[in-house]
Amino acid sequence: MPLTCVHTAFQVRSDLQTFFYKGVADGVGGWRDYGVDPSQFSGTLMRTCERLVKEGRFVPSNPIGILTTSYCELLQNKVPLLGSSTACIVVLDRTSHRLHTANLGDSGFLVVRGGEVVHRSDEQQHYFNTPFQLSIAPPEAEGVVLSDSPDAADSTSFDVQLGDIILTATDGLFDNMPDYMILQELKKLKNSNYESIQQTARSIAEQAHELAYDPNYMSPFAQFACDNGLNVRGGKPDDITVLLSIVAEYTD
Repeated sequence: MPLTCVHTAFQVRSDLQTFFYKGVADGVGGWRDYGVDPSQFSGTLMRTCERLVKEGRFVPSNPIGILTTSYCELLQNKVPLLGSSTACIVVLDRTSHRLHTANLGDSGFLVVRGGEVVHRSDEQQHYFNTPFQLSIAPPEAEGVVLSDSPDAADSTSFDVQLGDIILTATDGLFDNMPDYMILQELKKLKNSNYESIQQTARSIAEQAHELAYDPNYMSPFAQFACDNGLNVRGGKPDDITVLLSIVAEYTD
């Protein structure tokens, strides 16, 4: 499994860097059983979101709108793009220091301040290991494949402070690393330069990847499985995407 999937994430600065967008999406692996590459749907979804932002076709305070427009474009493609994906988009208004978020499924975000998690996304599950998801199914499978509306995404808006760390990731991270482990890694972040942020993000992804293949580790995923009556132990091998940002002073 790769540590990161570059086609499932995007970061864009727009309007003279007034707004900063980040997004991650995670293709549902079960489509492999039908001969469909799960990364194609999630990758196209994120590339479409990125293009919409670059074209200025967005309302910064409404990230669900970006997700909705992107999904509608996929639905209208002449050649159907089959698959399903979770998605998480965060928008930072750097002038007002306000963060707007939309999360559908079990990807998500954390906002860390002073070494503590002060905001986090809520995981959306239909039932154990079955997250909310955007889907496009072949005609014969419509009504059988789970498909949620972008409007079902959990949306929040709140103020952030200078120095806040914003971590956005797919469930491959959160299923294998509890918050306290993530916070331990973030404490190693000594400054806000690009190299330091990149190194810390990679360190987090590498640790999650290592834990995912430890059969004796009681991972958050295994603990959740036990809570649902399943006898499970070990990490959860999965694709892992980690995006890391720090709220800094805005100058035009």
